[in-house]
Amino acid sequence: MTLAIPILIAIALGLVAWLAARARAWRMRRSARAAGRDLHSLPGYHAWYAALWTALPATLFAAVWATVSPGLVLQRVLTDPAASQLPAIGFQRDAILSEAQGLASGSLSAAFNPASRALVPAFRAALEFYGTIGGALTLILGLGGLAFALLRQREGLRARTMVERSVLGLLLAASLVAVLTTLSIFVSLIFETLRFFQMVNPLDFLFGTSWNPDPMAPANQGLSSSYGALPLFWGTVFVGAIIAMAVAIPLGLMSAIFLTQYATPRLRKIMKPVLEVLAGVPTVVYGYFAALTVAPAVRDFGHLIGVASASSESALAAGLVMGVMIIPLVSSMADDSIAAVPQAMRDGSLAMGATKSETIRRVLLPAALPGIVAGIMLAISRAIGETMIVVMAAGATARLTANPFQSMTTVTYQIVAMLTGEGSFDHPATLSAFALGMVLFLVTFALNYIALRVVKRFREAYD
Repeated sequence: MTLAIPILIAIALGLVAWLAARARAWRMRRSARAAGRDLHSLPGYHAWYAALWTALPATLFAAVWATVSPGLVLQRVLTDPAASQLPAIGFQRDAILSEAQGLASGSLSAAFNPASRALVPAFRAALEFYGTIGGALTLILGLGGLAFALLRQREGLRARTMVERSVLGLLLAASLVAVLTTLSIFVSLIFETLRFFQMVNPLDFLFGTSWNPDPMAPANQGLSSSYGALPLFWGTVFVGAIIAMAVAIPLGLMSAIFLTQYATPRLRKIMKPVLEVLAGVPTVVYGYFAALTVAPAVRDFGHLIGVASASSESALAAGLVMGVMIIPLVSSMADDSIAAVPQAMRDGSLAMGATKSETIRRVLLPAALPGIVAGIMLAISRAIGETMIVVMAAGATARLTANPFQSMTTVTYQIVAMLTGEGSFDHPATLSAFALGMVLFLVTFALNYIALRVVKRFREAYD
């Protein structure tokens, strides 16, 4: 029995509870009104009160059981006589057990290891046994919640208050998901980063100029000289924060000015959605465009102007396409900021004899500057975290150079390279990906924090 069946049982019981409690509440309301009284809460609140008491405990139990039951199934299978032929603890043993469970559950149609077929009956029996237990307990919990809710249902029941408190708790739990997710990411990165810094000097990592990790080298030889990440940090800044923003800031800002100040309402209605379509294009499509179209054009242009080292994989190609990709971020924030400037400021400037262009330069842009800066900061954080465009257009060479026609790699590219393949998670080459991710996480977190602070200041100014 899969997790979906207990959840469907819980939902079905919740629906039954909702209908039964609502019908009963309407009957109580008619009786109370005939006696000159009324219910404390509307029948709808009584219905939701019963549904929550029925569905929530059952659903929570089903989720917990789905986490616990695989371990119980495995323990039951290991006690079966067929498991006595399993090899010692290791990768082969885990592979056989995984194959046998896949065959038993139906997720696999064939097995590569013949030993896994002998365990299929044991897995099927265990899955059926614990699936039946899970479904039965879910049903019992749901029926118990239904009985409890119906027994408490009376005229003076404060169902509205209890339902609103339950919804408030659900909203609080939903809001905590983002906080807990961020905290979990941070803790996991911290743990692996500390393991890496036990093998490599942090100062050599942060300020070293040679990045040449070898996943096949012994873990205790030549580490500090091979893990200098400064070229990666420079490549990330050069591609994402310099070249890309040199494209995105002027184009995004000018498009926002045109759409808010010069475009007719009809033209704005057409152009704004067209511009924002750029934000919905998958990054892999941008990567193909950069690799197949922009990169060769940049290389040919470099040769044309006399740059002999111009490469078909270059920082300029990746930065140009990345800048086009983040134009909607800059444009949308600038558009909203300029539109939020009070009309009285525009009228006052024009009344003093300023032209429209002078009003834009000296009144609107300074007044909208906090929102524009916030959009730029968010765009930078988006750009330095981009991976696909860099993988497909910028290359894999770690260089400390200001030549945009040469290939250059970034932090995100190296994270992908270090975490793919057959590398051991105890080797510093693999652990270096977590250290790079930690640095990138702190940088993007700082940029987002600054952007949010700027947005808050902007909102306080014009709310």
